[in-house]
Amino acid sequence: MQEDTVDQIIVVSTNNLSAQRATLRTYERVNGKLERKFAPMGAVVGYNGIGQNKREGDGQTPMGTYDMGMAFGTAAPPRGTRSTYQRITSDDYWIDDVNSPDYNQWKRYTGNPSSKWNSFERMNIDLYKYGMVIEYNTNPIVPGHGSAIFLHKWRGSTSPTAGCVAVSETDLVELLKWIDPKKSPTIIITLEDHFMSELDRYR
Repeated sequence: MQEDTVDQIIVVSTNNLSAQRATLRTYERVNGKLERKFAPMGAVVGYNGIGQNKREGDGQTPMGTYDMGMAFGTAAPPRGTRSTYQRITSDDYWIDDVNSPDYNQWKRYTGNPSSKWNSFERMNIDLYKYGMVIEYNTNPIVPGHGSAIFLHKWRGSTSPTAGCVAVSETDLVELLKWIDPKKSPTIIITLEDHFMSELDRYR
């Protein structure tokens, strides 16, 4: 994607590669210029921090720049949500079985999931009351390079994730109402010392 076509940017930065706590900043292009949107938000990342060589089950959040995908949740979408929103049911799973052709995809299945996949993540959980897909390892999908990377609700400000980015429910709702697919929303996951140079590519 061309940098000058990106009009909404989320930057998630940590103080070092092993840090579990992060800062989330938001920017929007107004009259051709990037401006800060919300005050910085607290966030958490994977229990093994962030890294450039994400692998399945390593507990890291992938560094890099990614499109923001569809929104989802066990609850109805917050009023004002503009992204495509998938309501979660008890039959929804995200597949992390590296030997399955369904790897890193959302699947709805009414049978016994253990008979179909060796490993899967149930979507119908409280942490996914609201969320958004971070388009990591989605096009193309490389088996074993990591799956189910989302922006979702945190357990708390000191509780890391298995590899996702998580924020408070209040902040997540604000983000869901702000993000506009027409503005090519993008997320940058990086180190605190690097985030300004990463952002400069879009100015």
